[in-house]
Amino acid sequence: MMMLSEITRGRNFEQVKLVNAEAKAVSNQAEEYLEAIYRLEQKAGFARTMELSRNLKVVPGSVTNTIENLKRKGLVIHKPYKGVKLTENGRKIASSVLRRHRLAERLLTDILHLDWSEVHDPACKLEHALSPEILKPLEKALGHPKRCPHGNPIPTNCGGIFEEETMALSELDAKMSGVIVKITEEKTETLQQLTRLNLTPGKRVEVEDKIVPGGSLTIRVEGESCTIDHDLASIIYVKKNEGEVNN
Repeated sequence: MMMLSEITRGRNFEQVKLVNAEAKAVSNQAEEYLEAIYRLEQKAGFARTMELSRNLKVVPGSVTNTIENLKRKGLVIHKPYKGVKLTENGRKIASSVLRRHRLAERLLTDILHLDWSEVHDPACKLEHALSPEILKPLEKALGHPKRCPHGNPIPTNCGGIFEEETMALSELDAKMSGVIVKITEEKTETLQQLTRLNLTPGKRVEVEDKIVPGGSLTIRVEGESCTIDHDLASIIYVKKNEGEVNN
């Protein structure tokens, strides 16, 4: 009699094969769009045309045409006045792309020793060349990492994502502290700025002063104080120290 674990493994394997087959059916451009929509959904619940245009560095008209194509394929749905969301199939493909992207980033930092601020754009190109046959030995060679160099979780082979409970640094009140878990913005200049400020995953940071909600914050990290604006603080996610409660 077949064991339950064997049945589960078999189902998971079939799901992975289905996702890989669906991913092969879309173009590299479509994969880029699905990944971008996924990231924006995580932040705001929907992806708007102008945000996609900025993120993908294409004109709004091109975004509209591609979104219509993705709708026809059943990969996204459009909500008037809100934006687009991924369907279940669209999310599966986006998760697969995100997995390849974040493993590519680890390859570039861990094996090729590129700086964490330089790997996002190359990984966007490399992710499309990583086949399932390459991913398994690559993941093993990397030591089965759980997070990308920026601290964001790497989806499992079946598309699952383990998100640690965190909150944006901008949401912490004065005199509260936490350990940086992840950075959700991967632009080179932003990451270079964070490096200069010592605001990298694993570092403990304390909010010394917060004058008004939505304003700048004075923080302390590694014994040094500095002031950062709300936008920068909003992309830094921390695990709050136990016992501390927001006012």
